[in-house]
Amino acid sequence: MSTQTAKNSSFWLIILAIFFGNFMAILSTTTINVAFPVFLKDFHAEISTVQWMITGYLLATGVIAPVVGYFGDKWSYKYLYVFALSGFTLFSGLCTIAWSIHSLIIFRIVQGIFGGLIIPTTMTMIYQFIEKEKQAFAMSLWSLSSMLAPAFGPTLGGWLTGYFGWKSLFMINLPIGIIAIVVALKCLPFQRQTASSRSFDLPGFSTVILSSAFIILAFNKGNAWGWTSWKTLSLLLIGAAALTYFIRRELSLQEPLLNLKVFKQNRFTYSLIINCIITIALYSGTFLIPVFLQDIQQSTPLKTALVLLPGSIVMAVMSPVVGKLYSRIGPFWLILSGILLLSASTWELSHLTLAVTHTRVALLMALRNVGIALAFMPVTNAGMSAVPKQITGHASSVTNWVRQATGALSIAVFSSLLASRSLAHQKELSGGASAAGALIKAQGMTLGVQDIFLIATVVGLLAIPLTFLLRGGNGKAAAAAVLQAGTGKQKANS
Repeated sequence: MSTQTAKNSSFWLIILAIFFGNFMAILSTTTINVAFPVFLKDFHAEISTVQWMITGYLLATGVIAPVVGYFGDKWSYKYLYVFALSGFTLFSGLCTIAWSIHSLIIFRIVQGIFGGLIIPTTMTMIYQFIEKEKQAFAMSLWSLSSMLAPAFGPTLGGWLTGYFGWKSLFMINLPIGIIAIVVALKCLPFQRQTASSRSFDLPGFSTVILSSAFIILAFNKGNAWGWTSWKTLSLLLIGAAALTYFIRRELSLQEPLLNLKVFKQNRFTYSLIINCIITIALYSGTFLIPVFLQDIQQSTPLKTALVLLPGSIVMAVMSPVVGKLYSRIGPFWLILSGILLLSASTWELSHLTLAVTHTRVALLMALRNVGIALAFMPVTNAGMSAVPKQITGHASSVTNWVRQATGALSIAVFSSLLASRSLAHQKELSGGASAAGALIKAQGMTLGVQDIFLIATVVGLLAIPLTFLLRGGNGKAAAAAVLQAGTGKQKANS
């Protein structure tokens, strides 16, 4: 299976190699948020166009995830990782020389494709390169990079944009990317599953891209086109049909592009649903708070960054602590307490007013980040540890595909809801008049932000009953059954 065993590389060197790349890929998801107004101004673009800087990146990272299991098994996860890092770094550089908003969006989407390879690859390497007794702690460190990036992203993005301009948001990836490539080549072990003669499932890959893109586009444009317009409904129907075809195809193939049999392990399925709920709650804050502080309270990107900084620090401190607690008390109480704290703080954010202080916003965001830190790693490890090692690449691909699609869908829905709810509240406040003053517009937008945080609170609470389903069993027997079912079918077909 391997020409170099994981034992030849130390635990910390492997973690270092994984940390750099994962941090860089996720960092690029959130540094852009606070620079939103800058892109609008510099490129004289509309918000629906600039939004594709975020949505397009998230969509790209999501649709490419299903191929990670295939190429990781074929090339080795080490070389797939180095390839992804190289492409990500290259297109970060190209973003700095973009000549229009459309060229920037194109470079950004391709950058997202390589980022989408990095994230599930790093997760898979933890379960393939590191001893099982150290995997929970390793996942806490992986989660640290995953959470530090969205936590520090707005802070770093605001500081860079305020002092060096938007191009610095992409230039910062160049040294990080180069360091990550060098460390990965030197420190990661080479492991590859037994060579397979299976061909690349192009029809399956094409349909998963089509379905993800059409569904996200429908939600992104639904408010502008109208939710019952033929364009919106057509995209939703085609996307749903393509997704149905993809699922049926992958389940019928002897060697699928994406092994969906991982869903036969209930523990993995429940953890993935909870993960998606946490993702929705996470992006509600990272998307709405910069909009509230800058567009409503007229704060600068730097001030916005400083408001979000305490939460970033709290999350950084909590992640390794959670890793140690996991080995002592297991995932249940960590996940439950995290979701309750996340939901409570999100509910408090649904009461924001025009006069709310930055101190209060910073405190609530810090509490949210504690909740996310408590729940994120335990729920991810609870699901991944229930999957046989031989198909962890596919489980990681599924996890990141669904999570990234959820993130892209969340931002599209939040953006659409914010526009529609703000306009509705403005009309109510102005008594139906077509023109509204600046104060009424700000108040209407604040009420729209309140509405979305309330929705995010309800979504967060839906994770509580699922958490109780994770409480019993460790999933090992079921995991073995999943693997046996897959190998048994292959033998029957051979």
